[in-house]
Amino acid sequence: MTYVDSAVLNLTERLCRRLQLMTGRTNVWLAFQLTNLSIVVYFVWAAGLYLVSDLLALRIFVTLFCAGVMLVLSRTLFRETVEASEANAYRRVSRGLMNPRRVRDAQLRISFLSLSVLLSGPLMVAYLRFHLTLALLTLSLVVLTTVLLYVLACDPLPPCPGKVTEWVRGLTRLKPVRSES
Repeated sequence: MTYVDSAVLNLTERLCRRLQLMTGRTNVWLAFQLTNLSIVVYFVWAAGLYLVSDLLALRIFVTLFCAGVMLVLSRTLFRETVEASEANAYRRVSRGLMNPRRVRDAQLRISFLSLSVLLSGPLMVAYLRFHLTLALLTLSLVVLTTVLLYVLACDPLPPCPGKVTEWVRGLTRLKPVRSES
């Protein structure tokens, strides 16, 4: 399974580097955006559960749980800006050091990759056959977490302007030609 993990990690790193060459944005920025997406999906699900439920105990539990998650996120994930995280990654890469998450998170990546593959069939059947939206949400969060773990383990390229950014800047510099009648 470590060979599969290495292959998926190398593919992810190639895709992240391609994205960086095109947009000028690193895998750190992409990981931050994926984290934001998973948080939004999670809170939309919790809000839906809150609105659908008539049980006061469930509403109190969902409210306290969401408040706890926001507290933990504010003390961990939201402490450092994307720019600071990118600067740390650039410093590490410029010194020739490999991303420590590449080795440290290998077992976690393999576990989530296995979950993504093994649960996709049963959860899709549960969604399609029994219309359980919770199954689809569970699968999407597991896949999103798997992708996030792989993106976080990648090393960024040195800072560079993106091709798309340069192309858009070139378009904005062009002035429209006026026809004289």
